[in-house]
Amino acid sequence: MPSHAGWSRHDGASMDKLGVWLIGARGSVATTAIVGAAAIKAGAASPRGCVSESAGFPGRLVPLTDLIFGGHDVAEASLRKRAEQLARAEVIPPDFPGLLACDLDTADAEIRPGHVPGDGGQAATRLIDDIAGFRSRHGLARVVVVNVSSTEPPVDSRPEFERLADLEERLAVGDDVLPPSSLYAYAAFHAGCGYVEFTPSTGPALPALAELAAQRRVPYAGRDGKTGETLVKSALAPMFADRALRVRSWSGLNLLGGGDGATLADPAARSSKRLSKDQVVAQVLGGPVEGETHIDYVPDLGEWKTAWDHVSFEGFLGVRMTLQFTWQGCDSALAAPLVLDLARLVARAHEKGRHGVLPELGYFFKSPLGTDEHSLAAQYARLRAFAEELS
Repeated sequence: MPSHAGWSRHDGASMDKLGVWLIGARGSVATTAIVGAAAIKAGAASPRGCVSESAGFPGRLVPLTDLIFGGHDVAEASLRKRAEQLARAEVIPPDFPGLLACDLDTADAEIRPGHVPGDGGQAATRLIDDIAGFRSRHGLARVVVVNVSSTEPPVDSRPEFERLADLEERLAVGDDVLPPSSLYAYAAFHAGCGYVEFTPSTGPALPALAELAAQRRVPYAGRDGKTGETLVKSALAPMFADRALRVRSWSGLNLLGGGDGATLADPAARSSKRLSKDQVVAQVLGGPVEGETHIDYVPDLGEWKTAWDHVSFEGFLGVRMTLQFTWQGCDSALAAPLVLDLARLVARAHEKGRHGVLPELGYFFKSPLGTDEHSLAAQYARLRAFAEELS
């Protein structure tokens, strides 16, 4: 077990600021989120895409202008350089890297080297100290850790994943037993922070980590942010179910470039994403449906992605019909505002005494932890009720 025993609020804590600690802090999603928050603060952009900022959305959250960023990453290129790359790819306006250079440099100064597998339990202590140091330097009442790093392959079950005592015994002797996403969740919980698993990776979805979250009384949510094709699926699939139309098959093709596409070119990592994307239709329709999602890496697409879906369905008197749709978009621009939403919602839940998994935030995820609900409308209703409760 790490020597760091967690954290208690001190008298000088800043109650009107929120720390957002990003795993993969120099990646496309994290950089876009940091740029977006800085642009909103500067009056250069609106919060379009932030669910919590939509008209009539209930609740009282930390303002977007009061977020302070830091994080972990194995990449060494600066945030400003990454922002310049995103500007050339037309993900962010071309003048933003220069206009927001001070904010980018300030956040970049708070990014620490990420975890490289091999240093086991010692890594946990370092990660905890990095997060706690960030909170202390800025006098923050709360920090939320959000994982927006590369997708990991699925992990096999291990006995030490079941009980916290067994897991910490292995970490104490230096075993590198946890996948990186779960090690970051472990560090966040030990540091007294809420956690968001925005990737399909394992993250906090281990019984031992659920035990730790309960022990430290911290909330968490995930997994795999729902931003594009799956968002459409979760809106359309209930339509077929509600209208008593039989879906015979549902197949999809995803073409994407960028770092995410390069990661998913690996069959092991791709299997995590496919499992996450394919379960929505089966869950909503009440059973398996023929067809699957294919994911291809096309470097030429850069930061952009295209998804095409073909749905075959059957109506009255067995008449066969089809639906096809094409989705084209920029995942970073779709994901970044959700990251800002989730950090603020998890922080508010923590403030109100909620701990453990937050199934009410399933609206944001393809594989929502703590719930089997995948209908977008039902998820949104639950989210609004939750926000109202937190207010």
